Amino acid sequence: MRMQSRMGVLGLLLASLSTGGGAIAAEVAAVVTQEVRPVLVRNDHNRLLKLTVTCQKPYVVVDSLTVSLSGTDDRDDIDVLEVFRGSQFNPQVRFGDSVSVRGRRVKIAGHARLEKGENHFWVSCRLESDADLDHHVDATCVQVETSAGNIRPVDKTKGLRLRIGLALRKHFDDGVHTYRIAALATSAKGTLLCAYDMRRRKGRDLQEDIDIGLMRSTDGGQTWTPQQVIMDMGTWGGHPQHLNGVSDPGLIVDPATGQIWCFAVWMVGKEGNHQWNEGGSEKGWEIGKSAQFLMATSTDDGKTWSEPKNMTRTWKKKEWILYAPSPQSGIALSDGTLVMPTQGRDENNGHFSNLLVSTDHGKTWTVSGKASVGNTECQAVQLGDGSIMLNSRTESPTKFRTVNVTRDLGKTWTPHPTSLKTLIEPSCNGSTYRFDYRSRGRNRHVLLFANPFSQTGRDHHSIRTSFDDGMTWPKRVLLDIGRGAGYPSLSRADDNHVGIVYEGSGAKLVYQRLSLKDLMGR
Repeated sequence: MRMQSRMGVLGLLLASLSTGGGAIAAEVAAVVTQEVRPVLVRNDHNRLLKLTVTCQKPYVVVDSLTVSLSGTDDRDDIDVLEVFRGSQFNPQVRFGDSVSVRGRRVKIAGHARLEKGENHFWVSCRLESDADLDHHVDATCVQVETSAGNIRPVDKTKGLRLRIGLALRKHFDDGVHTYRIAALATSAKGTLLCAYDMRRRKGRDLQEDIDIGLMRSTDGGQTWTPQQVIMDMGTWGGHPQHLNGVSDPGLIVDPATGQIWCFAVWMVGKEGNHQWNEGGSEKGWEIGKSAQFLMATSTDDGKTWSEPKNMTRTWKKKEWILYAPSPQSGIALSDGTLVMPTQGRDENNGHFSNLLVSTDHGKTWTVSGKASVGNTECQAVQLGDGSIMLNSRTESPTKFRTVNVTRDLGKTWTPHPTSLKTLIEPSCNGSTYRFDYRSRGRNRHVLLFANPFSQTGRDHHSIRTSFDDGMTWPKRVLLDIGRGAGYPSLSRADDNHVGIVYEGSGAKLVYQRLSLKDLMGR
């Protein structure tokens, strides 16, 4: 009788433990949290969630985790799931083996002895190479099997769906150390063009061994052509490659003719210097002293490019210290005028932003007046009234964007009402884009603005939407909470989607495609 009683109590205790009852809850608890980060094609490891298991006493063993993918758009997008251990996401400390995704729930078996206090597990995935960039991944941990019983974790970020993106360029792709400073544009045929810095030896700016690379996509960014080099000054003048660098590309497309221009800045022989610092560029036009303004063109949808042409003597004022393209994309106005954002250092070393303008389809170009002093990298859009808004990076310590407007192609400028008080930034290049669409039989447009949404660091990479030509920005979509160099560039992927390339937390250059509906919140 006494033995039966003991067996009954033991049975009740085991039942409590296996069902997540009070006894196990008092000893072990688990919480799921997620951060907004894109899940990237071409990355071996993409963090999906963090599982924190708190243990009241040591030596409890975790035997398996069960992950639900029920909210994922298409589970065929995912190749394998993995679990790693550690206070930080570290793919070197593995829990169990990689597991192929075959159903709505995936069980990863392993062996991990818990320490007293908090223990961290990270669920990661690798995507299939053809994962759809319009899809999302939704993962949560629904059960933790331990030696003390089974636990049902509390999901504190329930409903968070992570967007799929593409690691367009990664560290050491094609033997290149670092990729930076993307310019995204859409050709007259609808082809996406992405130009960028190929920083071959190290990640630093000019003066270094840097060429301009380019990739093309004819399917909205789902797939891309192999990399091609479109600007490389080689060993010009007998100088080695690292003293012949080309950087900061800017693209512009003429929708009427289909011609495409790529602008960039070239520095020669300035070892250890930077074009924006004293000694990096000088007054006048002499190669080897002043940074040079280069231009290359394509007439076949970006497949082939001309040799770079030096435009410094034509466009740069002799007294200016520097004149260079803004690393972004230009625009075509409704009347066909081409407008390319540019920047420089004037005779007093004042940093300025302005425009390069052509009214004859690129046969000739005119340099505008300065929009303002104290800002540099910039992006232009045409507003509904025909004026041009120039959105510019502001020098520290101000942590708001400088916004100016011109109605005469840059001869005169006036500050926009939102200038230096509405759009925050950590001092970084941003991207402004006008997206035209039709709704209910009418032509409409919205303005989009992308940058690191922060005043302290280049993180919280976001896109904001304005429905009133930049007076207010009520809608914000967070792309990536993590730290990255920023420098986003927006362009039209198709009639219903926007493409963006930026330097995020998951790759040197990240590409994502977002629906206009998502960005508008409608």
